[in-house]
Amino acid sequence: MKIDRLSNGLRVVTETINSCRSVALGIWVKTGSRNENSRNNGISHFIEHMLFKGTDRYSAKDIAEIFDGIGGNVNAFTSKEYTCYYAKVLDEHLPIALDVLSNMFFESRMDPEELAKERNVILEEISMYEDTPDDMVHELVSQVAYGDHPLGATVLGTEQNLNSMNSSDLFAYMKEHYIIENTVVSLAGNLGPSILEQVEQYFGKFANHGQSSTYVQPSFAGNIVYHAKQTEQNHICLSLPGLSMAEELTYPMILLNNVIGGGMSSRLFQEIREKRGLAYSVYSYHSAHIDSGLFTIYTGTSPKQTDEVLKVCMEVLSGLLDQGLSQSELSKGKEQLKGSLILSLESTSSRMNRLGKNELMLGRHYTLDDMIARIDAIDMQQIDRLIQQLFAHPFAAAMVGQGEKTIEKFRRDQLVGRSSARSTAPTIERQ
Repeated sequence: MKIDRLSNGLRVVTETINSCRSVALGIWVKTGSRNENSRNNGISHFIEHMLFKGTDRYSAKDIAEIFDGIGGNVNAFTSKEYTCYYAKVLDEHLPIALDVLSNMFFESRMDPEELAKERNVILEEISMYEDTPDDMVHELVSQVAYGDHPLGATVLGTEQNLNSMNSSDLFAYMKEHYIIENTVVSLAGNLGPSILEQVEQYFGKFANHGQSSTYVQPSFAGNIVYHAKQTEQNHICLSLPGLSMAEELTYPMILLNNVIGGGMSSRLFQEIREKRGLAYSVYSYHSAHIDSGLFTIYTGTSPKQTDEVLKVCMEVLSGLLDQGLSQSELSKGKEQLKGSLILSLESTSSRMNRLGKNELMLGRHYTLDDMIARIDAIDMQQIDRLIQQLFAHPFAAAMVGQGEKTIEKFRRDQLVGRSSARSTAPTIERQ
């Protein structure tokens, strides 16, 4: 792995893998919904869409046909803290990918006619999301976890905001946020010795400097939100404050999540689905941001079983608080982590993603040996400390479905100091 800078200061991170014939290329920009406000929420995602809608050299159809014609793929995504434009191609076609992606990045026209069409596409995307309750509930729990902080805002934005945006707004936002200090180019795969010269050829003209994005750390606002919807299932998310990307307990957190609900052998899956048959889907995950994080449990179950599922969830977590992990769970968890890590490194796309995200958000990288050593070093003391830290807060909770009383009587604080816990009346937002 190498970190270089172009003549203009742009960071380029590369990893050469001579044993493969593909190359993954990513342009990472440190801007997302967290950089927005209530008036322009959704603009980062809108820009991501518009960069595929044509330049003076390539139409939207040209871009699609070029990558289809070389058997490659091109795409992008926007998150709360960053946007990534990426492609994966055969090594011999890397110059084509560099040419087209850089042209999209620097020369997108933001044609008003195309903008109007793409606005409608995103509005349809929002409608699709609102028609998918098992997606919506994750967004809702993020909103009540972070309150008015930008991390609680949706990436897609709102219809009102999107309808008010024009090409000038998008260009102005790009001028402020699409700057060299906020940008990283990452490549992984069968790279030749002249790779830096190739990247310089296409990105050396980048001249937009500015102040790198800085953020205000959120506080955990944890509350309850209920969204009434005629569904066959109730969709529920419970969230707690997690860890930031830079925390030393990152690997213990991943291991603990896997034990709680990260797979088919996890405690929640085994207890709720396998033993009791109360839900088809039940899982947990941890999402880390630059200065904060969320640990979230999701389940979908019928309205008549919702009370029981919530009760079993709390029983599983109470058992974790009382007894911690077993030595077997710790040992198996370490092997699981090492296996998934090593298998992920067989993909050039995964390596490119790891390089770009680590450089953009953390400014540091670990070797495979470093990461395995950190996993091997996980001990029970770290896990116990993390469990106590995790469950020292009341839950944020969201439910989409039927039966407001079910979530209304859920005690968010029931795992906090259980021996002396006192019930507090939750404040419920109704949508």
